[in-house]
Amino acid sequence: MASDIRQTTETLAKPILDDLHLELVDVEFIKEGKNWFLRVYIDSDNGVDLDDCTAVSEKLSEALDEQDPIEQAYYLEVSSPGAERPLKKEQDLHRAIGKNVHVTTYAPIDGDKVFEGKLSDFDGHILTIDITIKTKTKTVQIPFEKVAKARLAVIF
Repeated sequence: MASDIRQTTETLAKPILDDLHLELVDVEFIKEGKNWFLRVYIDSDNGVDLDDCTAVSEKLSEALDEQDPIEQAYYLEVSSPGAERPLKKEQDLHRAIGKNVHVTTYAPIDGDKVFEGKLSDFDGHILTIDITIKTKTKTVQIPFEKVAKARLAVIF
């Protein structure tokens, strides 16, 4: 059910975002306590502001009301993905080259399932991450199909 709602929301949001020159990052439909939340994360090369979120929220709310794909009551939230933006698509990873990333894998690679460092390359199949531990840099290559989650990382 939740995946159908996410897919329907993505389909409805795409033309709205295209018109506003924005990108759909992710859609979540989750229950927290007694309430359901439909969260839509948007972005652009220049970032997004409150006006962008409001415009998308208003137009998407109208489209959702018209199609009415969600039976229960829910809250619609439209926002930026934040500084630690998820990297879900190949395009996201290509744009993240040269940036710090946090990657978890389904199975251990060289004994680890969590990697944090600079994404130095992504050829469409393999992520290459340079991990600095104290004064040494270790390069790890992770097959894309083994990535459980990836996001930008803020490293202090």
